[in-house]
Amino acid sequence: MDKKLLDILVCPVSKAPLVYDKERQELKCKASRLAYPVRDGIPVMLEAEARRMADDEPV
Repeated sequence: MDKKLLDILVCPVSKAPLVYDKERQELKCKASRLAYPVRDGIPVMLEAEARRMADDEPV
């Protein structure tokens, strides 16, 4: 994930910063507990496409 892109992307729900999970190919938001998929290097920043993270899942 490009560092410059990660610096400007925010969660569309909470407007909080995102953390890239390279292993799962997701952008995770601690505030909204949503994980957005990254497909072919492109973040899919749609709430409908996001996965709700478990309460005990680390960000």
